[in-house]
Parts: sequence; C-alpha cells; structure tokens
Amino acid sequence: MSAQAALQRSGIRFVVFDCDGTLVDSQHAIVEAMRISFRETGLVEPDASSVRHVVGLTLEDAIARLLPRALPELHRQVAAAYRGAFQTLRSRPDHREPLFGGIREVIDALTDAGVPLGVATGKSRRGLIATLDRHGLGGKFVTLQTVDDNPGKPAPDMLRRAMADAGANPGQTVMVGDTIYDIEMARNAGTAVIGVAWGYHAADELAPFADAVAATPPALLSIIATLSGRPSCVSAPF
Repeated sequence: MSAQAALQRSGIRFVVFDCDGTLVDSQHAIVEAMRISFRETGLVEPDASSVRHVVGLTLEDAIARLLPRALPELHRQVAAAYRGAFQTLRSRPDHREPLFGGIREVIDALTDAGVPLGVATGKSRRGLIATLDRHGLGGKFVTLQTVDDNPGKPAPDMLRRAMADAGANPGQTVMVGDTIYDIEMARNAGTAVIGVAWGYHAADELAPFADAVAATPPALLSIIATLSGRPSCVSAPF
C-alpha cells in the first residue's frame, strides 16, 4: 500500500503541528534573544537548556518559569526586551530558522493525501506567518492558531479553534509537537498526540504521555497512517 493510500485510510482527518522545535529549528535565535533580554534588564543570562525547555509557552509564561521568584513587573520588562531583541535578530541577513530535514516532505505527503493541516504555536501570528512564508509554506495550512488570539499552551483553546476551522472533531485529530506542553494541550482538547524526538524536550520525557514518539519525520507519516484517531487513556503529569 502506498503512503498516500495508508494516510487516506487512517482514522486521522486533521493534523495540527507545533512550530518551534517541530517544523523549524529556531532555538538559536530564541536562546540569543532571551540572553540579550536578561542582560539588558541586569539579570544573569539563562543557560541554553533552560531556555529550550520553555519554548512553546507564551513569552510571559516562559519568562516566569525562568524567573520564578521575580515579580510580574520584571517579567514584563524582560518580555519587552526579548521582543525587541528577537525582532532585531530576525531582521539580520544571517538569521536562520531552518525547517527540520524531512518536514517539507511530510507536509507535502499529507497534503497530497487530502489531509488538512493546521498550526498551534506559542509564536505570535506575525512571527508564524513570517516563518511559514520564508519556507514557502504559507498556503499549506487551513488554520493558524497563535497566542495573539488564544490562551497559551497547555490550555486547549488553540487546538479547539483549529478543529472548528477545519470541521474536525477530537477523534479525527492528532496534535504533533516536541514538548510536554503540546501533549498536555492535546489531552485537554481530547485529541491524539504524537511527540517528535528532534525538538526541545527529550523523547523519554514525551514517551510516557504521548500516543507515540516519532524518531524521524518519515516515521511520523507511518505513525499517522496507523492511528485510529482515538487518544490513549494516559494523562500528562500536570
């Protein structure tokens, strides 16, 4: 059976992707912008692993995780500095936010099989559109859900709105992401969820709570093709 035929026979009718750490490798700019924002507000720079672990949350929530003892006013100051730093980095000619190898082929295979696609991300809408357009993917998704219009992960709102836009129900939908926050959002929305091993949370963190973890993008296609569309009974640890 061809991959296209297998996907068409799957119980999944709608696939929603996270962006940072799932579609694109944006860690370098995120880590650098966070370090700049901490320096500009007189704070000790966070280490890269700590920054990567909060990718996927809203900016304010991510900073609150990095500075749990700070007051909200300092969180807001760091967030403002981060936005300025990231915009500057993104405007540089050497700015890179590459697609992970094999992701374009996954998107093309799902599209060719008639599976509608969406994105649910902690990015701003402006940042998401810039990223997708940079890679020629702007027309591949039927819905783009961001924190500009929804509560951030792990709240289920982005995923629920994506399903409403696509005319899909939770039993037909799978969320694909690289963090525990993606898994928790999917569980809160009642959908299946696949973790990916190439992102910013370790595969062994995701494995106990996802329906499956894809080691590579081609493996992701195989997993989607065999899903029944009914999520497992496992709950995320939150």
